[in-house]
Amino acid sequence: MSRRVLYLHGFASGPGSKKARYFAEKLPACGIRLEVPDLTEGDFEGQTLTAQLGVVERLVSGENAWLIGSSLGGYLAALYAARHPEVSKVVLLAPGFGFARRWPHSLGEQAMARWRRTGFLPLYHYGEKAERRVGYQLITDGEQYEEYPDVRQPCLIFHGRKDDVVPVEYSTEFAATRPNVELHIMDSDHELIDVLDVMWPRVREFLL
Repeated sequence: MSRRVLYLHGFASGPGSKKARYFAEKLPACGIRLEVPDLTEGDFEGQTLTAQLGVVERLVSGENAWLIGSSLGGYLAALYAARHPEVSKVVLLAPGFGFARRWPHSLGEQAMARWRRTGFLPLYHYGEKAERRVGYQLITDGEQYEEYPDVRQPCLIFHGRKDDVVPVEYSTEFAATRPNVELHIMDSDHELIDVLDVMWPRVREFLL
């Protein structure tokens, strides 16, 4: 059976992220070739969740697929899986559940109002190592999506207990009522970089 295996990168990141490179190096030994698309397709400023889900849909194209997603990419993987039963397994790394709701908490109401008024928010893009700006359509588009997608497929989650970007409580709440979800709370932060080697054996076992 043909299968697409995609890694969905996080916000202000890209295909060259450390976690994407890690799994792209590890999975071929398991007979798996990982695809890592640029979810914003070069348009970071104009990005929306809808457009990024469209990138995934074009790549998967109705085939059997596994998704691995980090942060916003984890939320996108969950959103996509909830709508596409051809996705058979999902691995989520510090998934960014409640994406639109969390912005006012992290930015503050004044900064949100300024972003809404000017239309753009300047921020640091970790993938490009430069300041970029993102349009407010990211929020207006994101508000239409549920905070906790109804993922029915086998789902493996790793989340750092010291995550100050997406609090671990988002994943614990998501997993609490879903017997198909296996949650591992790691002694790490949002990036999970320092525990990749600890996570890897369970990821490999889950996918094979």
